Amino acid sequence: MSAMGGFVLTIATLIAAGRLDERLLQAALGRLASARFIGWVDEGDAADVEVDMNRDFVRSAFEGWEGIDVFAHPPGPREKRLLVADMDSTMIGQECIDELADYAGVKPQVAEITERAMQGELDFAGALRERVALLRGLEEAVIERCLAERIRPNAGAETLVRTMRARGAETILVSGGFTAFVAPIAERIGFRRFEANVLGVVEGRLSGLTEGPIVDSRRKHDVLSEARDLLELSSADAMAIGDGANDIPMVEEAGLGIAYRAKPALAAVADARLDHHSLDALLWAQAIPRRDWIEA
Repeated sequence: MSAMGGFVLTIATLIAAGRLDERLLQAALGRLASARFIGWVDEGDAADVEVDMNRDFVRSAFEGWEGIDVFAHPPGPREKRLLVADMDSTMIGQECIDELADYAGVKPQVAEITERAMQGELDFAGALRERVALLRGLEEAVIERCLAERIRPNAGAETLVRTMRARGAETILVSGGFTAFVAPIAERIGFRRFEANVLGVVEGRLSGLTEGPIVDSRRKHDVLSEARDLLELSSADAMAIGDGANDIPMVEEAGLGIAYRAKPALAAVADARLDHHSLDALLWAQAIPRRDWIEA
């Protein structure tokens, strides 16, 4: 960030899709005395304003404003060259293990553990082992049925990923879930690669165990940092998005860390929150207008 007149200069992107008219824009500018309109990303949808305040102050000024998402950036280019995203309740609208547990008749027990893990109340690896053990004996074929019947990408996921990838960004889906779900979902949405846990299977039924190293919060962080270093990118070139406590290290490591409809623990530390719009709004945050989007 650069200093100007003793202040830190920040560019804030205001997003209110389909309703960012002059009245709403002026109301937004009124929240920060030093704010100045500098241009539209897409007229009526997203606009950039310049503020002589730091990023945290800008974010707090707009916190809780219903229907508006705000992304604060340092001046300069802001299109990202690396996207690392969580899957469950982020790129898709479901928690795969909870839905799979429903077929085994143990969804309430599994969902309770999932929620506590996402809130940061439980150790992730221990919570994963406990949930997977409850699935022991379930037919492996149920996974394909669950995918077909219940799992759906969140709005804007495919447009976000396919647009960034077409513009040269590396795209990685990293999940504490399972490759049996993550592989087909990554392909459907358009991620170039993925990383996730492996469910054990014995004679066509789930063994109640996982195989190999656990993809936990530390591994998510390392996937981002390793990809960034391999591509010789700066922190500012990377964007990460997630929804739960397990995503905190990854989101904090990114130059732009996004909390999507997130649990309080993650929302408190993320650079920005996406609470009101679909995932493709993150293209506006990167100053990419709709005419350049690859619509799903």
